[in-house]
Amino acid sequence: MINSIPQEILNFCESAFGELQSFRPASGGCINNGGRIETEKGEFFMKWNASTTFPKMFTAESMGLKLLAEPQCIQVPEVLEVYEGSQYSCIVMEHIATGPKAKTYWVDLAEALACLHKTTRSKYGLDHHNYIGSLHQYNHNEDRWVDFFINNRLLPQVKLALEHGRFNRSDMEKYSRFERALPGLLKEEKPALAHGDLWSGNLMTGPNGNPVLIDPAVAFVHRETELAFTRLFGGFDREFYESYQNILPMEPGYEERFDIYNVYPLLVHVNLFGGGYYQQAMNTITRFS
Repeated sequence: MINSIPQEILNFCESAFGELQSFRPASGGCINNGGRIETEKGEFFMKWNASTTFPKMFTAESMGLKLLAEPQCIQVPEVLEVYEGSQYSCIVMEHIATGPKAKTYWVDLAEALACLHKTTRSKYGLDHHNYIGSLHQYNHNEDRWVDFFINNRLLPQVKLALEHGRFNRSDMEKYSRFERALPGLLKEEKPALAHGDLWSGNLMTGPNGNPVLIDPAVAFVHRETELAFTRLFGGFDREFYESYQNILPMEPGYEERFDIYNVYPLLVHVNLFGGGYYQQAMNTITRFS
Protein backbone atom coordinates (compact mmCIF):
# COMPACT_ATOMS: atom_id res chain seq x y z
CA MET A 1 0.00 0.00 0.00
CA ILE A 2 3.01 2.30 0.16
CA ASN A 3 2.55 3.03 -3.53
CA SER A 4 -0.72 4.83 -2.68
CA ILE A 5 1.30 7.58 -0.96
CA PRO A 6 2.21 10.47 -3.32
CA GLN A 7 5.89 10.49 -4.23
CA GLU A 8 6.40 13.98 -2.77
CA ILE A 9 5.10 12.81 0.62
CA LEU A 10 7.01 9.56 0.39
CA ASN A 11 10.25 11.45 -0.25
CA PHE A 12 9.64 13.69 2.76
CA CYS A 13 8.81 10.81 5.09
CA GLU A 14 11.85 8.83 4.09
CA SER A 15 14.12 11.86 4.57
CA ALA A 16 12.67 12.38 8.06
CA PHE A 17 12.10 8.82 9.28
CA GLY A 18 14.09 6.53 7.02
CA GLU A 19 12.73 3.84 4.75
CA LEU A 20 9.00 3.20 4.95
CA GLN A 21 8.38 -0.47 5.65
CA SER A 22 4.58 -0.52 5.55
CA PHE A 23 1.48 1.66 5.37
CA ARG A 24 -1.94 0.69 6.71
CA PRO A 25 -4.71 3.10 5.63
CA ALA A 26 -7.07 4.38 8.31
CA SER A 27 -10.82 4.11 7.85
CA GLY A 28 -13.37 6.83 8.47
CA GLY A 29 -11.58 9.95 7.22
CA CYS A 30 -13.60 11.95 4.69
CA ILE A 31 -11.20 14.86 4.11
CA ASN A 32 -7.62 13.60 4.33
CA ASN A 33 -5.79 10.46 3.33
CA GLY A 34 -3.96 8.81 6.17
CA GLY A 35 -2.94 5.80 8.15
CA ARG A 36 -0.25 4.09 10.16
CA ILE A 37 3.28 4.06 8.78
CA GLU A 38 6.10 1.81 9.93
CA THR A 39 9.56 3.26 9.39
CA GLU A 40 13.15 2.68 10.43
CA LYS A 41 12.54 5.06 13.36
CA GLY A 42 9.29 3.52 14.55
CA GLU A 43 5.55 3.52 14.00
CA PHE A 44 3.65 6.77 13.41
CA PHE A 45 0.35 8.12 12.12
CA MET A 46 0.40 10.26 8.97
CA LYS A 47 -2.22 12.31 7.09
CA TRP A 48 -1.79 14.08 3.77
CA ASN A 49 -3.74 16.19 1.30
CA ALA A 50 -3.32 18.64 -1.56
CA SER A 51 -1.47 21.71 -0.31
CA THR A 52 -3.13 23.97 -2.89
CA THR A 53 -6.65 22.88 -1.91
CA PHE A 54 -6.12 23.11 1.85
CA PRO A 55 -3.23 25.52 2.43
CA LYS A 56 -1.64 25.36 5.89
CA MET A 57 -4.29 22.89 7.11
CA PHE A 58 -1.77 20.69 8.89
CA THR A 59 0.21 23.63 10.22
CA ALA A 60 -3.01 24.84 11.86
CA GLU A 61 -3.77 21.34 13.16
CA SER A 62 -0.30 21.09 14.65
CA MET A 63 -0.70 24.44 16.39
CA GLY A 64 -4.10 23.38 17.71
CA LEU A 65 -2.82 20.09 19.12
CA LYS A 66 0.06 21.88 20.84
CA LEU A 67 -2.36 24.40 22.39
CA LEU A 68 -4.51 21.55 23.72
CA ALA A 69 -1.44 19.78 25.11
CA GLU A 70 0.00 22.79 26.97
CA PRO A 71 -2.37 22.78 30.00
CA GLN A 72 -1.69 19.03 30.45
CA CYS A 73 -5.40 18.34 30.96
CA ILE A 74 -5.91 15.57 28.38
CA GLN A 75 -3.87 13.44 26.03
CA VAL A 76 -3.48 14.50 22.40
CA PRO A 77 -1.13 13.02 19.78
CA GLU A 78 2.36 14.51 19.78
CA VAL A 79 3.16 16.16 16.45
CA LEU A 80 6.52 15.07 15.07
CA GLU A 81 6.65 16.70 11.64
CA VAL A 82 4.59 18.98 9.39
CA TYR A 83 5.42 19.27 5.71
CA GLU A 84 4.00 21.94 3.40
CA GLY A 85 5.06 21.04 -0.14
CA SER A 86 4.42 22.31 -3.63
CA GLN A 87 1.60 19.86 -4.35
CA TYR A 88 1.00 17.99 -1.12
CA SER A 89 1.21 18.60 2.60
CA CYS A 90 1.26 16.16 5.50
CA ILE A 91 1.40 15.82 9.26
CA VAL A 92 3.17 13.01 11.12
CA MET A 93 2.15 12.27 14.70
CA GLU A 94 2.72 9.64 17.33
CA HIS A 95 0.58 6.58 16.79
CA ILE A 96 -1.79 6.03 19.74
CA ALA A 97 -3.06 2.50 20.19
CA THR A 98 -6.70 2.14 21.17
CA GLY A 99 -8.23 0.14 24.00
CA PRO A 100 -11.55 -0.34 25.79
CA LYS A 101 -12.95 2.56 27.82
CA ALA A 102 -12.03 2.65 31.50
CA LYS A 103 -14.91 2.59 33.99
CA THR A 104 -14.14 6.22 34.79
CA TYR A 105 -13.85 7.26 31.13
CA TRP A 106 -16.74 9.75 31.02
CA VAL A 107 -15.88 11.29 34.40
CA ASP A 108 -12.25 11.55 33.28
CA LEU A 109 -13.35 13.31 30.08
CA ALA A 110 -15.53 15.75 32.03
CA GLU A 111 -12.64 16.57 34.38
CA ALA A 112 -10.23 16.98 31.46
CA LEU A 113 -12.54 19.32 29.52
CA ALA A 114 -13.31 21.38 32.61
CA CYS A 115 -9.55 21.70 33.14
CA LEU A 116 -9.09 22.72 29.50
CA HIS A 117 -11.91 25.25 29.65
CA LYS A 118 -10.30 26.97 32.65
CA THR A 119 -7.44 27.94 30.34
CA THR A 120 -8.33 31.47 29.33
CA ARG A 121 -7.08 34.70 27.78
CA SER A 122 -8.28 38.28 27.47
CA LYS A 123 -10.03 38.06 24.07
CA TYR A 124 -12.11 35.57 22.14
CA GLY A 125 -10.41 34.13 19.08
CA LEU A 126 -6.84 33.10 18.30
CA ASP A 127 -3.69 34.45 16.71
CA HIS A 128 -4.33 32.39 13.56
CA HIS A 129 -7.19 30.97 11.52
CA ASN A 130 -7.77 27.24 11.08
CA TYR A 131 -10.27 24.77 9.63
CA ILE A 132 -13.58 23.21 10.64
CA GLY A 133 -13.73 20.07 8.56
CA SER A 134 -12.55 21.22 5.14
CA LEU A 135 -13.88 24.78 5.54
CA HIS A 136 -11.95 27.82 6.74
CA GLN A 137 -12.65 28.81 10.34
CA TYR A 138 -11.93 32.42 11.26
CA ASN A 139 -10.62 33.52 14.64
CA HIS A 140 -10.38 37.31 14.55
CA ASN A 141 -10.06 38.60 18.10
CA GLU A 142 -13.14 40.13 19.72
CA ASP A 143 -13.81 41.57 23.18
CA ARG A 144 -17.48 40.52 23.27
CA TRP A 145 -18.56 36.91 22.86
CA VAL A 146 -21.69 37.70 20.84
CA ASP A 147 -19.57 39.70 18.36
CA PHE A 148 -17.13 36.84 17.97
CA PHE A 149 -19.88 34.28 17.49
CA ILE A 150 -21.60 36.35 14.82
CA ASN A 151 -18.56 37.65 12.93
CA ASN A 152 -16.32 34.59 13.04
CA ARG A 153 -18.75 31.69 13.19
CA LEU A 154 -22.20 32.44 11.81
CA LEU A 155 -21.65 35.10 9.15
CA PRO A 156 -18.89 33.31 7.18
CA GLN A 157 -21.07 30.18 6.92
CA VAL A 158 -24.23 32.11 6.05
CA LYS A 159 -22.41 34.03 3.32
CA LEU A 160 -20.96 30.79 1.96
CA ALA A 161 -24.41 29.18 1.92
CA LEU A 162 -25.83 32.16 0.03
CA GLU A 163 -22.93 32.15 -2.44
CA HIS A 164 -23.45 28.46 -3.22
CA GLY A 165 -27.22 28.70 -3.54
CA ARG A 166 -28.01 26.80 -0.33
CA PHE A 167 -29.60 29.93 1.20
CA ASN A 168 -32.02 32.32 -0.53
CA ARG A 169 -33.15 35.87 0.22
CA SER A 170 -35.93 34.71 2.52
CA ASP A 171 -33.44 32.62 4.51
CA MET A 172 -31.20 35.66 4.86
CA GLU A 173 -34.06 37.75 6.22
CA LYS A 174 -34.79 35.07 8.82
CA TYR A 175 -31.10 34.88 9.69
CA SER A 176 -30.92 38.69 10.10
CA ARG A 177 -33.75 38.57 12.66
CA PHE A 178 -31.98 35.71 14.45
CA GLU A 179 -28.72 37.65 14.56
CA ARG A 180 -30.43 40.73 16.01
CA ALA A 181 -31.90 38.58 18.80
CA LEU A 182 -28.57 37.04 19.85
CA PRO A 183 -27.32 39.79 22.20
CA GLY A 184 -30.39 39.18 24.37
CA LEU A 185 -30.02 35.39 24.29
CA LEU A 186 -26.33 34.68 24.88
CA LYS A 187 -24.32 34.98 28.07
CA GLU A 188 -20.89 36.56 28.37
CA GLU A 189 -18.16 34.53 30.04
CA LYS A 190 -14.36 34.40 30.04
CA PRO A 191 -12.92 32.93 26.82
CA ALA A 192 -12.16 29.23 27.23
CA LEU A 193 -9.70 27.09 25.32
CA ALA A 194 -11.86 24.61 23.39
CA HIS A 195 -11.22 21.71 21.03
CA GLY A 196 -13.83 23.19 18.71
CA ASP A 197 -14.98 20.10 16.80
CA LEU A 198 -15.80 17.74 19.62
CA TRP A 199 -17.95 14.84 18.51
CA SER A 200 -17.45 11.10 18.93
CA GLY A 201 -15.37 10.84 15.73
CA ASN A 202 -12.73 13.15 17.21
CA LEU A 203 -12.60 11.39 20.56
CA MET A 204 -10.44 8.28 20.96
CA THR A 205 -9.86 5.81 23.75
CA GLY A 206 -6.17 5.37 24.57
CA PRO A 207 -4.44 2.11 25.50
CA ASN A 208 -5.16 2.66 29.21
CA GLY A 209 -8.84 3.38 28.60
CA ASN A 210 -8.28 7.14 28.81
CA PRO A 211 -9.88 9.81 26.58
CA VAL A 212 -7.74 11.23 23.76
CA LEU A 213 -8.61 14.23 21.58
CA ILE A 214 -7.75 14.40 17.86
CA ASP A 215 -8.53 16.65 14.85
CA PRO A 216 -9.11 19.96 16.64
CA ALA A 217 -10.57 23.25 15.45
CA VAL A 218 -9.15 25.17 18.40
CA ALA A 219 -10.04 28.68 19.57
CA PHE A 220 -10.77 30.60 22.75
CA VAL A 221 -14.57 30.69 22.77
CA HIS A 222 -17.53 30.30 25.10
CA ARG A 223 -17.25 26.83 26.63
CA GLU A 224 -20.96 26.15 26.11
CA THR A 225 -20.26 25.83 22.38
CA GLU A 226 -18.06 22.82 23.15
CA LEU A 227 -20.71 21.06 25.22
CA ALA A 228 -23.37 21.92 22.65
CA PHE A 229 -21.36 20.35 19.83
CA THR A 230 -21.11 17.05 21.75
CA ARG A 231 -24.91 16.82 21.68
CA LEU A 232 -25.34 17.37 17.96
CA PHE A 233 -24.68 13.84 16.71
CA GLY A 234 -26.15 11.74 19.48
CA GLY A 235 -24.25 13.10 22.43
CA PHE A 236 -21.95 11.51 24.96
CA ASP A 237 -22.86 9.40 27.98
CA ARG A 238 -25.10 11.11 30.54
CA GLU A 239 -22.40 10.64 33.17
CA PHE A 240 -20.17 13.02 31.21
CA TYR A 241 -22.69 15.90 31.30
CA GLU A 242 -23.57 15.34 34.95
CA SER A 243 -19.90 15.24 35.94
CA TYR A 244 -19.03 18.37 33.96
CA GLN A 245 -21.91 20.31 35.49
CA ASN A 246 -20.77 19.27 38.96
CA ILE A 247 -17.18 20.35 38.28
CA LEU A 248 -17.71 23.57 36.30
CA PRO A 249 -21.42 24.48 36.32
CA MET A 250 -22.98 26.35 33.41
CA GLU A 251 -25.51 29.11 33.99
CA PRO A 252 -29.23 28.26 33.88
CA GLY A 253 -30.69 28.15 30.38
CA TYR A 254 -27.67 26.45 28.84
CA GLU A 255 -29.82 23.73 27.24
CA GLU A 256 -31.62 26.35 25.14
CA ARG A 257 -28.33 28.07 24.29
CA PHE A 258 -26.96 24.73 23.10
CA ASP A 259 -29.52 24.83 20.28
CA ILE A 260 -28.37 28.33 19.33
CA TYR A 261 -24.70 27.39 19.35
CA ASN A 262 -25.32 24.32 17.22
CA VAL A 263 -26.53 26.53 14.38
CA TYR A 264 -22.83 27.00 13.59
CA PRO A 265 -21.90 23.33 13.05
CA LEU A 266 -25.24 22.80 11.30
CA LEU A 267 -24.37 25.60 8.85
CA VAL A 268 -20.96 24.01 8.36
CA HIS A 269 -22.73 20.78 7.42
CA VAL A 270 -25.13 22.68 5.15
CA ASN A 271 -22.12 23.99 3.25
CA LEU A 272 -20.35 20.64 3.20
CA PHE A 273 -23.24 18.26 2.59
CA GLY A 274 -26.56 20.11 2.17
CA GLY A 275 -29.45 17.73 2.76
CA GLY A 276 -31.41 17.73 6.00
CA TYR A 277 -28.91 19.95 7.79
CA TYR A 278 -30.48 22.98 6.08
CA GLN A 279 -33.86 22.34 7.65
CA GLN A 280 -32.33 21.69 11.07
CA ALA A 281 -30.45 24.99 10.92
CA MET A 282 -33.47 26.94 9.67
CA ASN A 283 -35.73 25.45 12.34
CA THR A 284 -33.49 26.87 15.07
CA ILE A 285 -32.93 30.17 13.28
CA THR A 286 -36.71 30.62 12.92
CA ARG A 287 -37.39 29.53 16.49
CA PHE A 288 -35.15 32.22 17.97
CA SER A 289 -35.73 35.02 15.47
